[in-house]
Amino acid sequence: MFGLRAPRESQEHTDSYYAASANWKTAYPRLEDELSCDAVVVGGGFSGVNTALELAERGLDVILVEGNRISWGATGRNGGQIIGGIGHDPERFIKRIGESGVRSIYQMGIEARDIIRERVERYSIACDLKWGYCDVALKPRHMKQFAQWRDFEKSIGNPHSYTLLDRDELREFVDSDRYLGGLHNNSNGHIQPLNLCIGEARALESHGGRIFEQSRVTGLEHGERPRVITEHGSVTAKQVVLAGNAYLGGLVPKLASRILPSCSSVIATEPLDPTLAASLIPGDVAVCDPRTALDYFRLSADKRMLFGGLSNYTGLEPKNLEEVMRRKMAAVFPQLANVRIDHAWSGWIGIGLNRMPQLGQLASNVTYIQAYSGHGVAPTHMMAKITADKLTGAPERFDVMAKINHLPFPGGKLLRRPGLAVGMAYYKALDAL
Repeated sequence: MFGLRAPRESQEHTDSYYAASANWKTAYPRLEDELSCDAVVVGGGFSGVNTALELAERGLDVILVEGNRISWGATGRNGGQIIGGIGHDPERFIKRIGESGVRSIYQMGIEARDIIRERVERYSIACDLKWGYCDVALKPRHMKQFAQWRDFEKSIGNPHSYTLLDRDELREFVDSDRYLGGLHNNSNGHIQPLNLCIGEARALESHGGRIFEQSRVTGLEHGERPRVITEHGSVTAKQVVLAGNAYLGGLVPKLASRILPSCSSVIATEPLDPTLAASLIPGDVAVCDPRTALDYFRLSADKRMLFGGLSNYTGLEPKNLEEVMRRKMAAVFPQLANVRIDHAWSGWIGIGLNRMPQLGQLASNVTYIQAYSGHGVAPTHMMAKITADKLTGAPERFDVMAKINHLPFPGGKLLRRPGLAVGMAYYKALDAL
């Protein structure tokens, strides 16, 4: 059994490969004035930066405040995998959102990836964008699920093809004895997420958006013009958007009770010999298995293996993180058992009880976005877009998401983690069958 500790981090940034390979280091000022604007966005990750950018592109005067650095939270710590889809099984909510709402969510899941593609092209963002993705099967039942998934994507009108691969065919993309086969598509992909987000922040600046870092929000005053209060200043605005996700803390107890920060970890090896790297993932795709506590991995642009997983509901990482993750990586690629690990880091995923993104309003002028449950690189961009639509007079798709009910985690602060840990143990047991 391994010990646990809080994720390692500094006020500047995490000890991640992404921070080490960032195109530039952000140094936005701290908010030290009493300002006003059309919209103030709290949170400097994908949700916040893209909501602010969407609003600024439409001509609004926007201020963004971040408690640490841009992309400091989940955005700058994740696996960098671009995956389509919004949440899980929207049919569960058909009584609330209707058949048209279910169709809308599926369409948003297809569109989400295109937003990233268009944004990278429009603003010439250097972020190692690469298309190609494989879900990999550990058991025969996974192959049956992949076949059903392929057929389902076609049934909802997804224009992108999904190809079922047997064991030998999979080796053209991922060469590991661990997998029985897989499902390949070129509509998903991978990216250097921190570089994408800071590129989007620069795009926000180009539209006149003002960004403040090291400006932790300590209070929120409601009213005709709500006011966001930071440690050294404040912003009064016509609209407030709360996009701190798992890093929002206890600022709004109602939101905090509906999200559980879950820890996920990633390691980055030293740069691999190009021949070795190409033999491991010949297709240069991002890879994920279908378990509850899944493995996800890919090659970086400089041919490091980025290997992630180890999701748990304690909110803590193992003290021997590198050793634990090395063993998981070596189970997939024994050739990497003794390579040097240059970076190891963890971060919080915002888990919601029903695994659907949580969008809504605390008041007509205070909106929130949170809870991507480990599936956020593409959906954050879509949720940002429909939030900006809502605030500029086109609420239809936002209202579909807002109709989905989100219950607080049972057990309160003391018991919700143990309860979810028991639930996760149950699903891990099912994975082992």
